[in-house]
Amino acid sequence: MKWFNHARIETNLILMGVLTLITVSIGGLVQIVPLFTVSTTIERVVGVRPYTPLELMGRNIYVREGCYLCHSQMIRPFRDELERYGHYSLAAESMYDHPFQWGSKRTGPDLARVGGRYSDDWQAAHLRSPRGVVPESIMPPYAFLDRPLDYHDIADHLRTQRAVGVPYSDEMIANARADLEAQAIPDRDAGAFQGRYARARQAAFDGNPAGVTEMDALVAYLQMLGTLVQFRDVTPEQLRQQ
Repeated sequence: MKWFNHARIETNLILMGVLTLITVSIGGLVQIVPLFTVSTTIERVVGVRPYTPLELMGRNIYVREGCYLCHSQMIRPFRDELERYGHYSLAAESMYDHPFQWGSKRTGPDLARVGGRYSDDWQAAHLRSPRGVVPESIMPPYAFLDRPLDYHDIADHLRTQRAVGVPYSDEMIANARADLEAQAIPDRDAGAFQGRYARARQAAFDGNPAGVTEMDALVAYLQMLGTLVQFRDVTPEQLRQQ
């Protein structure tokens, strides 16, 4: 019909606004309404768990120091990314991140699969003196992280995370301080701790078992990244069926 020609629409501000609103509304409904028919938009993947208290403190330090400004934590489903970093990132891996650390800039390499790729000693040495390990590195040194970790309020951190949906139990919160120390001090009994946090390592991450430092926390966090999911058991077919 002639009434709907482009010239008529583009020269009538009110008409163009109304039609734009209708178009955007239809597009929004098409995207939003189907989400109400599913229980979750995140795939269910075996192995994903909340951070241990030590890993959570390490993640806080990672955010505090702005590591996300130079390192992403999202591997895209492109061949070059898969060959360099490993399996593409799954939404489930970030389901307990508030906020997520996907990032958009890679001054340094992506860290989504860095866990276990290097030893604890390498990670600590790299943080203390990056160019002592990687001569071409432009990362600043973080030797000051060898200072004691302040974790007197670790239980409050877990409560806050639970308030936004992370499934920390009352038992986890009550034992937060003991679990943090059990993970970072190798001579502590870690049985109960490892029962609460599957696949969690116990180690003197900074190389010094005498106490708990910020270096312990950050290295524990880095060494966990990408290690929770057994990607050999994850296929696109399995994800579509969940």
